[in-house]
Amino acid sequence: MGKQTILIVDDDIDVITVIKAILTKEGYEVISAGNKEEGIAMMKAKKPDLAILDVMMTTHYEGFELAKELLDNPEFKETPILIQTSIDVFVTTRADVQSMALEYRKDPNCKDMQVLLVRNAMTGDAGIDYRTEDGKNVWFPVSGFVRKPIEAKVLVPTVNSLLS
Repeated sequence: MGKQTILIVDDDIDVITVIKAILTKEGYEVISAGNKEEGIAMMKAKKPDLAILDVMMTTHYEGFELAKELLDNPEFKETPILIQTSIDVFVTTRADVQSMALEYRKDPNCKDMQVLLVRNAMTGDAGIDYRTEDGKNVWFPVSGFVRKPIEAKVLVPTVNSLLS
């Protein structure tokens, strides 16, 4: 079996360079794309084992749009997706992270937030609830989140866990 392949989709070449250096040192093959369209093309061409997506690229939520598109495609729906973000993640112990996001939407302190990132502390289940520009709420699950700026001591165990 060959090296496992990881796709990084980010418009910041410095971020790509850092992540690529960290993961190449760990024995992974790392490929990259600078936006959603390139990311989809690379997914189709290379069929990576994991995708790490930035959120803000050409548009404000391009990474979310890409993740949702990948999850809706039967060819890629099983590919783990990590979202790299500087947005705070709500942590819960409730089994259903989507219902937790819906509860946060009802909370007066959170209901106007454009993005809710939720992760179950026990299971690792995670998901994103965000508002599109036309005000529609979109929910989808992801494999997890990595905080920006990326730290090797967090990224490596997360990637290893998802690809083991």
